[in-house]
Amino acid sequence: MEYIVEKIGMTRTVTVPAVPVTLVKIVEAKVCEVDENKKAIVAYSHGKSTNKAVAGQQKKYNLSSEFNKFMTLTVANSEAGDLDTAPLADAQVVKSTFNSKGRGFSGAIKRHGFHGGPGAHGSRFHRRVGSIGNAEWPGRVQKGRKMPGHYGNTKITVKNEIVSFDPETGIVALKGAIPGANGALGKIRIVK
Repeated sequence: MEYIVEKIGMTRTVTVPAVPVTLVKIVEAKVCEVDENKKAIVAYSHGKSTNKAVAGQQKKYNLSSEFNKFMTLTVANSEAGDLDTAPLADAQVVKSTFNSKGRGFSGAIKRHGFHGGPGAHGSRFHRRVGSIGNAEWPGRVQKGRKMPGHYGNTKITVKNEIVSFDPETGIVALKGAIPGANGALGKIRIVK
């Protein structure tokens, strides 16, 4: 079973020893239609953008204007209606999928953990990449060379244990950290 979630942030449990947890909130969603493989079209609310294609889907499934995003998920529901969160009460482990924080165009030291050169005066080599090619042969830069470039904003999946789940508020406490910024939308999938 899969659920769309919003990352709230990190905290810890009030136990001895304390356990670091990440809180995520199940996003309110409506199941529009379900096929025989439990794959469903799910509508949820995110932002205020809409267009004629979304308006057509809202009219087709009798949805209010707040449900303006659609996604295909594996669900526990057998028919259309509110998303069934009952399987989360018995779940122990989930896989969390989020986009990591984007860090823009970064240098090789930040992006790949290079050490850099001496920091003192006169070296003229502080945070640069250094030599990147070979001699006359092959006469080009090899593929896969670690260089400056776009860093972050990639889809990352991690496995987390469920510490607790509150069905009334829809908040799930997952053991450990998950990627992404607070407030980011992601997906959790029950593994066992």
